[in-house]
Amino acid sequence: MDRILFTHSYFLRFDPKQWQSGQPYPPLGTLYAAALLRANNYSVELFDTMFVHGPEEVIPSIKKNAPNFFVIYDDGFNYITKMCLTNMREAAFSMCKTAKEAGCTVIVSSSDSTDRYKEYLQEGADFVIIGEAEHTLLELTNYINKGPNDYSIINGLAYIKNGEIIKTGSRPVQKDLDGLPLPAWDLVNMEQYRQTWLNHAGYFSLNMGTTRGCPFKCNWCAKPIYGNRYNSRSPQNVVDEIKLLKANYQMDHIWFCDDIFGLKPGWVQEFANLLTEEQIKIRFKIQSRADLLAHEDTVKALAASGCENVWIGAESGSQQVLDAMDKGITVDQIRTATSLMKASGIKPSFFIQFGYPGEQKDDIKLTIDMINELLPFEIGISVSYPLPGTLFYEKVKADLKKKTNWTDSDEMALMFHNTFPPSYYKQLHKYVHQNYHKHLAKNSMVKLIKDPLHLNTKSLRKALSVFYHAPATFVEGLKLRRLEGTL
Repeated sequence: MDRILFTHSYFLRFDPKQWQSGQPYPPLGTLYAAALLRANNYSVELFDTMFVHGPEEVIPSIKKNAPNFFVIYDDGFNYITKMCLTNMREAAFSMCKTAKEAGCTVIVSSSDSTDRYKEYLQEGADFVIIGEAEHTLLELTNYINKGPNDYSIINGLAYIKNGEIIKTGSRPVQKDLDGLPLPAWDLVNMEQYRQTWLNHAGYFSLNMGTTRGCPFKCNWCAKPIYGNRYNSRSPQNVVDEIKLLKANYQMDHIWFCDDIFGLKPGWVQEFANLLTEEQIKIRFKIQSRADLLAHEDTVKALAASGCENVWIGAESGSQQVLDAMDKGITVDQIRTATSLMKASGIKPSFFIQFGYPGEQKDDIKLTIDMINELLPFEIGISVSYPLPGTLFYEKVKADLKKKTNWTDSDEMALMFHNTFPPSYYKQLHKYVHQNYHKHLAKNSMVKLIKDPLHLNTKSLRKALSVFYHAPATFVEGLKLRRLEGTL
């Protein structure tokens, strides 16, 4: 029986912001691939890079398992891996070389290797899989076992032959997601994930995917693996996995890591009904869109099924900027969705993006005003980040000469010429966060004054934090105005 050692290239320690937050998720995409290969008579093991100190730690695992195939298979469901961080790329290159020297056939599947397959092949990979990878990997490993072959007949590959890089035709995405075996969760050291979560968050969360792909066409969003196709698991298939995870790992919470959760008409309602019928209670967070959540029936079904938090790509409070992004939503839809979620007991959270080409000071003010007005539960602020394969990237690629990717997820580097310099956006990030927390504190203070019966230690602490955030906001705003005066 051939042996496959799976790994991935996300090293939590190489991403200081994420390491500090202490909320890691197992490499879901890797576990799906491992499950499929195991179901087809391969012996599979996992070298999980999440908690290790560096890529050199793979060496004992390679020696112990003596794999025929070494597969770096990144978790394409996690948005952080789609950022193609240079810290992780260098680690992947190192593991490719190590495995190659050990005599393994080295295969790579990731967003970054899809964009940079030539570099990965030059750094030791024998094959790079392009696009959705599970069945390509299975076909490739089966084919290799037959001896020297013409790999050009396998769709979804890049490899070197006679010194020339060959890229084969694309492979259609899989439509029947229920046909895949459930992820190989047993390969994970689950206790390490559990303890990390409990120490940092006080509960244990696991990740699940119910869909693959996204049909929307925001022009800055990279989709190197699944493209614009959208396919969904059945609600029953998802419920079956939930039961497995609850029984085996006693998780407290789920992150449904879909790009868009529950887009298929009626899916959310059927999911909620199944959970009720089987008397399953869960807590979860999702990612969705304002236009999909501007409908009361959908929001109520999410709340009934256990949804606690929804992250939406609000991006901007300026309709002009949203239209330039091809976002396909309106500011009014953001308001409506936020109102409906709060009314149903769901916490709305906003992804905010500054620095899109053409954004002016008035657009930035509209975004800040929107945050202050709607007061989401959380905000995540970024600057526009160009990735290959997007229209946005094509617009600014002439500026991407020295730097094309962030080193880690908190670098916040503006890598192209824009209305304001990078220093402005870094200061803007600090100001907006302080201003947001000031308004949250003021809102808590007003609530306590109106309804003192709800006074407790937590609510009082939150309300009194206004005396910290108000002066801090003033200071950060002063720095921002001084910076504006020098531009």
